[in-house]
Amino acid sequence: MKKRFVLTDTKKAPERVLEAIKNDIRKYIKREKRKPLPADTNFWRIDCKFAKNDNELEDIKFEDIMKNINEASAQNCESFMIELTAVAIQKTPKEIQKENIQEDLEDAFTTK
Repeated sequence: MKKRFVLTDTKKAPERVLEAIKNDIRKYIKREKRKPLPADTNFWRIDCKFAKNDNELEDIKFEDIMKNINEASAQNCESFMIELTAVAIQKTPKEIQKENIQEDLEDAFTTK
């Protein structure tokens, strides 16, 4: 997914626009993680790039996606661009367990 999102809309409140954008991104991530994995892999890693307004895309951590979106909104940016790429990788069981714990913690503290 490589998409530019506009944070302003004359017909909608800014909070609703922001929530709709976040929902689109969450849906895309869930859809990508549901895809069947290729042979010899056991995990989908999401590579992320982010840019405010017309700046150049910069690599960010997966965990910082929503933080960057909120920052762009707080700075009254007109738009932002995000690029999400799903990459199939092989993880060790210890890494998988750590990742699952981190996702559970994130789910517990996110407001919907």
